[in-house]
Amino acid sequence: MAVNLTVNGVRHSVDVAPETPLLWVIRDQLGLTGTKFSCGIAQCGACTLHIDGRPVRSCSVPVSAAAGKAVTTIEGLSPDGTHPVQLAWIELDVPQCGYCQSGMIMSVAALLKRRPNPTDAEIDAGVTNACRCSTYHRIRQAIRVAATRISAGGGKI
Repeated sequence: MAVNLTVNGVRHSVDVAPETPLLWVIRDQLGLTGTKFSCGIAQCGACTLHIDGRPVRSCSVPVSAAAGKAVTTIEGLSPDGTHPVQLAWIELDVPQCGYCQSGMIMSVAALLKRRPNPTDAEIDAGVTNACRCSTYHRIRQAIRVAATRISAGGGKI
């Protein structure tokens, strides 16, 4: 069955079963491999992307749920890598192994769009992604740097 998707502003028609997880369509059908597979049960967040601006765990979302909506992957967040969250991540050398980071960045970008200056409690509630390397201290620092820049008008979200 053909499912019509708009991913990173580009329309696609994919011939897959409607219950196919969006993650596998993004990676296998569209070749966008920045969105990672890890737990497969929507717990870790490595597969986080946006549907209509909302962060979702794409391993547990059927592709049919994304039909007719705007899907944004890490590749589409900022094609040139200049999103304030991406720049803060680089500046503070956040990743250790880096596997979870695209999902983490997508969760943080969505949080900062909703809450430009989040409290620690809002960060804890809004960014529930797991980092096996435990770079949480640097992640929180980078969130603060990005939030400050966004609030000062120094970055798009």
